[in-house]
Amino acid sequence: MKKTLLTAIVLGMTLSGAAGVYAGSKLEKINAYLNHGITFKVNGSDQSLTDSNGNRLVPITYQNTTYLPVRAISDMTGINVGYDAASQQIRLETKQTGDSQPAGEWTTINYNKAQIKAIKEAYADFESFETAYAPKQMAKTDSYVKAIASSDGVNLIFKHMTVNVSPRDYSSDYKFKEVKLSNGVSAKWYTPSKTPLLGFQLDDRTVTISSPDGTLSSSQIEQVAVSVAKLTDN
Repeated sequence: MKKTLLTAIVLGMTLSGAAGVYAGSKLEKINAYLNHGITFKVNGSDQSLTDSNGNRLVPITYQNTTYLPVRAISDMTGINVGYDAASQQIRLETKQTGDSQPAGEWTTINYNKAQIKAIKEAYADFESFETAYAPKQMAKTDSYVKAIASSDGVNLIFKHMTVNVSPRDYSSDYKFKEVKLSNGVSAKWYTPSKTPLLGFQLDDRTVTISSPDGTLSSSQIEQVAVSVAKLTDN
């Protein structure tokens, strides 16, 4: 990724939910234009800018400079982007030459015996649904926190993501964008509130993954989704 393009992406970033953080004097009103004439190619293939629900996004032109939505561009080009609301900091991570994944992105989750016991106990409350499932990988900056049994499933809570495993699929009432995971499984992105959710079927259950603090990109969440499997003792 050339530096000039990366700079343009940073200058033109429009992270979902970020505007609410910059309230008051940090917001400046401008007169700009939605530029419907701009098209995109990535490595020779035509691409379109869309949000996590599949809605088309349009670049903005302001004073002869074009601004692009950073998360859509990051998903299109393989640049990982995260937003830390507490520090109001945007993090970008590019791929290293020859890598199939961004530098330092992934780590194997090694649940300890106490964590495995707690996760299995959370599943044990559900008849015919006792088999425990959990992700095997996470972003290197993430960490596992705890398992919580809810009224209709189990929530695995991480520092930067939540993995919900339920016998029910609640995505049918929402507009969604279908994607194909790297393992061939069909998944759906939908946004019932402010946080995008990725849902997919795995054996007899529905897995839904989100990043409530917006730290993980959609490509990172999709990679985590591929690693969800039956939990075994270490």
